[in-house]
Amino acid sequence: MVFGLFSKEKGLQRTIDKALNKLSQQPDRWGALEALRKDGSDEALYGLCRRFSVVSNKASEDEAEKAWVEESLIAKGEIALPAVRRYLKNHAQLSYALKVLGQIVSRDQVLEVIDELFAAEPPGYTRDPERKLDILRFLGEWGGGAGDDMAPRLIPYLKDHAEDVRYFAAEALSRLPTALIGDALIAALTNPEEEAGRFKRRLCELIIEKQAPLGDAADRVKAALVGPALQGFSVKAGALVGR
Repeated sequence: MVFGLFSKEKGLQRTIDKALNKLSQQPDRWGALEALRKDGSDEALYGLCRRFSVVSNKASEDEAEKAWVEESLIAKGEIALPAVRRYLKNHAQLSYALKVLGQIVSRDQVLEVIDELFAAEPPGYTRDPERKLDILRFLGEWGGGAGDDMAPRLIPYLKDHAEDVRYFAAEALSRLPTALIGDALIAALTNPEEEAGRFKRRLCELIIEKQAPLGDAADRVKAALVGPALQGFSVKAGALVGR
């Protein structure tokens, strides 16, 4: 009995190895991926998830396989959650797995997993911000991300060390009502330590788009409108305006 179980585990590992071998012929990988889908165990589904982290030599084949894995995991429904959650905790490329997550569980469960990820990726310096970026891009596109509980999760990343993280935090916030984000956008724009022109320009665009009232921050906003990226923006009658 023990030998049979050990043999089965070895066989599954060989299938996973074949599915993840970027040097294999595509028909061999397809066969292995299909076998993992059919197996359906947590370990097999985790093996499927790991395909998201492998970049095979041909871009078209790579994208097709990852899309197939995404669809296969979504079709499994909530049974795939343990494998997806494990993958998200341990790997750098999160975008495909996050899309699966958003399709297989409730909004509250999605946010529970997002909170776990954010706890491991707090605002501040990190050598590789790619995980943060994938999370923020997902939240910016996710249909369930428009509730008023999103702002407290996203606003801290407007002060992240990486400009791209700050930028995509602002993009994700742009889905929310002005009352929830206006003050945070203005605070980010007038942050005396903020020097990134692209980010400040996007903040200006969002403040105008959201018609966020400047209030007593008008003078600080005016003082922040320096540099080539912010040409064309000005404060008139207490409001930020563009060309």
